[in-house]
Amino acid sequence: MAKISVLGAGSWGTALSLLLYNNGHEVKLWSALQDEVEMLREKREHASKLPGVRLPEKIEITSDLEACLESPDVAVLAVPSPFTRSTSHQMASFVKKGQIIVNVAKGVEEHTLMTLSEIISQEIPQADVCVLSGPSHAEEVGKGLPTTCVVSAAKRETAEYLQGIFMSPVFRVYTTPDILGVELGGALKNVIALAAGTADGLGYGDNTKAALITRGMAEIARLGTKMGAKIETFYGLSGIGDLIVTCASVHSRNRKAGYLMGKGYSMQEAMDEVKMVVEGVYSAKAAKSLSEKYQVEMPIIDEVNKVLFENKAASEAVRDLMVRDKKVEAPMLPW
Repeated sequence: MAKISVLGAGSWGTALSLLLYNNGHEVKLWSALQDEVEMLREKREHASKLPGVRLPEKIEITSDLEACLESPDVAVLAVPSPFTRSTSHQMASFVKKGQIIVNVAKGVEEHTLMTLSEIISQEIPQADVCVLSGPSHAEEVGKGLPTTCVVSAAKRETAEYLQGIFMSPVFRVYTTPDILGVELGGALKNVIALAAGTADGLGYGDNTKAALITRGMAEIARLGTKMGAKIETFYGLSGIGDLIVTCASVHSRNRKAGYLMGKGYSMQEAMDEVKMVVEGVYSAKAAKSLSEKYQVEMPIIDEVNKVLFENKAASEAVRDLMVRDKKVEAPMLPW
């Protein structure tokens, strides 16, 4: 049995707390919001974000960050990506040298273009920062439906240790050394999911979505490999696996926000309607900046940014994608 602190009591943090408790571990769940802590203590359920998922009384729910970080074997950082830096900064003085921190959020910081693990390492340099990602909607994990993820760490033994912590009959975990690839796949798929949702809102069909998923992954893989990630990662769980589920699922907040924009909502109206952090909106500008920095062509990412931030009509963005210059699908293949 391990002592585990889950930092962030949203849908994903709550679902992982239950998973880890069911795996036999001692679990503390932390929230910075006192109202959320009191609600979870009283109801043992996050009614607005994860209805129907009950938390056992033995899961301690707290707003005391110092106590949460006093002696855990593993700290799971599950706050939304825009709050990763501020939360890490708060944590820094309480984290001991070598403390394992597993980031489970997905995003790229807009003004620095840093991945979330890079942010955590910058704010908490004494920590051993790892990443868990993959096709894993909290709504399904909380209900114990079968899910498969991947954990990445700098050291193989750390990845294998975490594999044992998280793995269960309903939560299969693989390992990989490619932290950068895992994080880029997880962050950039949210931007493509906005496009897929917008296409749904416009009334387009399965063909359109399949094209967006396939060509979206081509863009992500082009950028990722240029940055030093491994191509195999983008064909795996944190790449194409996570992209498929985020573009297709009714649970996807990014797809839902895109769908609403396809129906005519503004970006802000769509985010307000979703009522949770739409991380693809925060990652879109960063993705465009990375494409420019590394000189990688990413037309879908470009058009998503125009729809989000330049008031371009979604239908016009689709048309412009379709009438681009003729291309070869796989330029490296010889005739």
